[in-house]
Amino acid sequence: MEILGLLGDGMLIALQPLNLLLIFVGVTVGLFIGAMPGLGSVNGVAILLPITFLVPPSGAIIFLAAIYYGAMYGGAISSVTLGIPGASTAVATTFDGRPLAMKGRASLALVTAAIASFIGGSVANIIFTGFAPVLASVALSFGPPEIFALMLLAFATFVGLGGEDIPKTVLSICLGLVLGAIGFDQISGAPRLVLFDINAFLQGIGFLVLAIGVYGIGEMLWTIEQTRGEVENNTPKMTARGMMSDAGEAIREGWKGTAIGSFLGFFVGILPAAGATPASLMSYGVAKMTSRKPEQFGRGSVDGIAAPEAANNSASTGSMLPMLTLGIPGSPTTAILLGGMVIWGLVPGPRLFVDESEFVWGLIGSFYISNMAALFINLAFIPVFIWMLRMPFTILAPMIFVLSIVGGYAATRDMFDIWLILFFGFGALVLRRLDYPLAPAVLAIVLGPIAEPTLRQSLLLSSGDPMIFFNRPVAGPITIIAIILILLPALKLLRRKKPTTAVGE
Repeated sequence: MEILGLLGDGMLIALQPLNLLLIFVGVTVGLFIGAMPGLGSVNGVAILLPITFLVPPSGAIIFLAAIYYGAMYGGAISSVTLGIPGASTAVATTFDGRPLAMKGRASLALVTAAIASFIGGSVANIIFTGFAPVLASVALSFGPPEIFALMLLAFATFVGLGGEDIPKTVLSICLGLVLGAIGFDQISGAPRLVLFDINAFLQGIGFLVLAIGVYGIGEMLWTIEQTRGEVENNTPKMTARGMMSDAGEAIREGWKGTAIGSFLGFFVGILPAAGATPASLMSYGVAKMTSRKPEQFGRGSVDGIAAPEAANNSASTGSMLPMLTLGIPGSPTTAILLGGMVIWGLVPGPRLFVDESEFVWGLIGSFYISNMAALFINLAFIPVFIWMLRMPFTILAPMIFVLSIVGGYAATRDMFDIWLILFFGFGALVLRRLDYPLAPAVLAIVLGPIAEPTLRQSLLLSSGDPMIFFNRPVAGPITIIAIILILLPALKLLRRKKPTTAVGE
């Protein structure tokens, strides 16, 4: 009852006219920032941080948190309509969002993303409100062995993402791991895999550069090749009745993915080494593994959209928890928020809930209102996004190309990244021609830079003994489950081959 009382007080603070205005402006701005390739929540919050000095500290952090919320919603827009991830957190949405849009069901994809995002954010807000101190201590107990075990569990889902051809899936994973290892070694600091001694490779390959190349340029080239540029416009006009029908279908077909993404996303999001991108990718993998129709994933599955969208919104709230309770940012965006709080004279940590109770609960109250505002604003703009898809492909293809190039350049302002985007685009086209799955490679380049240092740190802690991953109370069960999941596809293949051999004899 005490928590409910504090939450009620926080809601009243968030509903003050100035704060309410900041929430709606922040969510709307964040929605379009998230939809623009190359921007994303990190750049959006960083760019708009100076503006917040014009308002009180409580209003400033509410405004920035609203931008964060809006950007998580907005990332799905360009993923569905153009096939270009607005940010790394929306890459998994592209896997099924774009195919569904190409079938003329873009409205269903966007409505599913909006509803799943709202539910994921709501679940995370409730868990955050009721269990913040306990979950903060759980997040603090995750050391390198536990984080590596979690990454191993994520890798175990990769085979399921690659379809029936396990060797091609493994090769795709290895390709992603190699690309993720380019640059400086995180532990020794030594350069590695610097191709042709090009100094630009020392910085590593940015994930957004890879994602825009593969799913922006690559998808555009694949569509042109398959249709010879003559894409039929089969996107219907948006009506209120149609949106209600899509909402019902989204809830009916996507409830399982939404549930997986909501809970898994939050618990991955509270880990300082993780964040919304790994959470969304892991949720997609788990949703496919547990689905009764895994063959639909990658071809326009509603669950394939719901899981990552629920996860990235849930994780964005989860990443706030270690920032507020421990002073440890859970994502790059919360790191910027942490810096802003320090500038405003607020010290994150356990004492913040006691010394600045009004500020904390006002911020938590704003999470609920921002989540509701983001849902309505997103749904209101869906007809505008659908209008984009009704353009002829002869106009849409150049637009995709320009946005991909501008988005890639805006992120780093490095011309070398533009050449990489083009290279990855043509590389993705070749891999698709050879029927290699792209999703495992993309997932590996995200999780590889997290898994490798935690593996090495764990082995350093245990003097090279791999049993450290089995004899710890949290890491042990996760590692065992991951190994079982890795072995399951191989056992299925062996079972299929046995009857075939018997018939041949």
